[in-house]
Amino acid sequence: MTDLSLSQLTIGRLAIPESLDAPDAGPFLDFIRIANAACRHDAGHSDLDYEPHEALVSWHDQVDWGHVGFLAERDGVVLGGAELSYQKEEDAESAEFELWIDPDHWGEGAEEALLAAIEAEALAIGRRTIQIFTFHRPADGGRPLVPSTGWGSIPADDRQTVFHLDNGFTLEQVERTSAFDLQGSFDVVERMLQDALEKAGPDYRPVVWTSPTPEQYREGLAYAISRMATDAPQGGLVVDEQKWDADRVRRRDERLQAQRYTVSVACVEHVPTGRIAAYNEIAIQSDHTAATLQWGTLVLKEHRGRSLGTIVKCANLLRWRELVPESPRVTTFNAEENRHMLDINEAIGFTPVSYAGAWKKVLD
Repeated sequence: MTDLSLSQLTIGRLAIPESLDAPDAGPFLDFIRIANAACRHDAGHSDLDYEPHEALVSWHDQVDWGHVGFLAERDGVVLGGAELSYQKEEDAESAEFELWIDPDHWGEGAEEALLAAIEAEALAIGRRTIQIFTFHRPADGGRPLVPSTGWGSIPADDRQTVFHLDNGFTLEQVERTSAFDLQGSFDVVERMLQDALEKAGPDYRPVVWTSPTPEQYREGLAYAISRMATDAPQGGLVVDEQKWDADRVRRRDERLQAQRYTVSVACVEHVPTGRIAAYNEIAIQSDHTAATLQWGTLVLKEHRGRSLGTIVKCANLLRWRELVPESPRVTTFNAEENRHMLDINEAIGFTPVSYAGAWKKVLD
């Protein structure tokens, strides 16, 4: 057996290859492999898997977000990796990061060394607040840890919980991961959509498309996406406002196409003003037999109380059944304090499959 105390742990920057079949692509593929293994171990399912091609395109596109990666190795074996992501707006204060350890190598020192590299990099780019999501299986007994919001909990004894508490992080929010069976009945979805349309009335009109965004809706979608930072529950997290315009929507669409995503967007247009009042996005990578991911869903504050969230969710699910009939389920995240959106999901038929803890640390 190797004596870890005599083995050298090294932390190096992740080199990003030009392509997945490039001679130097091995470390990047190890990075993605370990990320998927860690997510599956912690969440208990594969719905959150990264696809190597999708990830590589994201790393190559650093116009709006910067990305820096690190690998931890010992004796030629990759033990884990970490990624720091940060918005490039000048007034941004925070940075997000991911930290993945091969489940067979947790506790060998790689997690502490990678976190130190992330903290040093964050300070070097002028970000003193770092934030991360950890994944957790549904609690089966044991002690709960409740976030600062007072809503939801994660297992207090999970190793990633203990690690972040020991390293000065505070739990600021819990998100629920829920899944809907795309192969089952849609009777409830159809009924809920009809009821919601009647409640919304003629001032609100559903609009749907498959990415890329039609030119006439780019500016409206950009504004709606920018409101996510101010209108969605954020707990005690630092969420920097993002500057969105039609050109950024176009850039995003181009990246999603390069990543081989199929993306369906359902919006509600406020007819009197022509503005987008609500939107929902669901997407899948090139493997259409995999799980679908529901991305952002938002109803702008000034348009709430008219069942617009139900309209965009149900309209998009019904459309998705025709677009991607092979996908078995759709998975979504919701803050536990976002009771209104959870009520909609539960009524549609979403059920919890795992949880995520949102952690924050302010660096000295």
